[in-house]
Amino acid sequence: MPVGVYLSIPFCRTKCTYCNFASDVFSKAVFQQYVNRICYDMEQACTTADQMGGRLERVVDSIYLGGGTPTLLDYVQLERLFVTISQNFDVLPEAEITVECAPGTLSTQVIESLQRSGVNRASLGVQSFVDREAASVGRLHNRDTVLADIARLRSAGTANINLDLIAGLPHQTTESWQFSLDEAIASAVPHVSVYMLEVDEDSRLGRELIAGGIRYHAHEVPDEDLTADFYLMAGERLEQAGLGLYEISNFARPGCESRHNLKYWTRQPYLGFGVEAHSMLPGIAPGIEAVRFSTPDSLEQYVAVGAGKKTLVDRGAALEETFFLGLRLAGGVDLKHVAEKFGDDALLGFSAPIAEFVQSGLLEQQGSVIRLTPRGRLLSNEVFGCFLALPQPSSV
Repeated sequence: MPVGVYLSIPFCRTKCTYCNFASDVFSKAVFQQYVNRICYDMEQACTTADQMGGRLERVVDSIYLGGGTPTLLDYVQLERLFVTISQNFDVLPEAEITVECAPGTLSTQVIESLQRSGVNRASLGVQSFVDREAASVGRLHNRDTVLADIARLRSAGTANINLDLIAGLPHQTTESWQFSLDEAIASAVPHVSVYMLEVDEDSRLGRELIAGGIRYHAHEVPDEDLTADFYLMAGERLEQAGLGLYEISNFARPGCESRHNLKYWTRQPYLGFGVEAHSMLPGIAPGIEAVRFSTPDSLEQYVAVGAGKKTLVDRGAALEETFFLGLRLAGGVDLKHVAEKFGDDALLGFSAPIAEFVQSGLLEQQGSVIRLTPRGRLLSNEVFGCFLALPQPSSV
């Protein structure tokens, strides 16, 4: 089965207050050292896979440069990354090749470089089309910049564009959220991702919200109920505009779903390179369905040691993943297919919780397929946690 390749580029112009990723502002002097390390790791991919106990196919059908902001790299550094991929993997001609871009970082040189490298999909971190909201969380672009970048990408031949939006930003109101949705729809992009603001200790805004403070405009953040309403509103508006929900946070026109991200949710193999990059490959050892491994979440540790933590996925863990990853998708989980893969005994402990979630309106069942309802998507962690907590069959 073809593998997906992910490159983590953790460099930013500024650290957004809501961000809980392993990205930050670094001197450009670090960039080349980092690119050297990623290229070395790609050259050693087969050796790393063997050491981790995974089976690696060299055929690649998706490439994704995420961040951070990959487009902060010099165009020569970007091209070196793509050349190294092509030298060490067999990239299919029809491969989906995506680069995440912060609006305002797409110079003419960078756009031309992306075209030369075969990039055919771009993901713009817009978050909000309302300038005040974007500025309040540290974004450095405005609405006009976003629209100009969309036009320039299309002019260069990249029509497959995603826009990220965040529900629950400071100062956001029903009217302003509606404006952002209207702008995204009017742009006619084929893919929109909608995320609800995460409140946790891993971001400055999250810590301030937990503490009840007012820094970073925390006192202007909508409450959880209103943020949930924004998410539901987005689903309705985007569906009406022809962008169908295919995953909890993702909407696309038919045929424009992110093939790379679908690998994660359907448990297909992928390789990650760079800071806090994750990989999953089929396992080699008997009884091991897959092996997952990741790199350190700090730049210094990654450059020093490369690949790190490894997790072996046995039959029981693979069954859990099949449920909590599959339920993220609008298509849901087909219990018949689960039984065919894992055996009829694998479903013995699931009938009662499935019936309970159906009764409470978090799941719906049609034939052998179960899927989250709109309310279930809002409370998805509650559903996933239940499947993770269930005892597994004794044969696992």
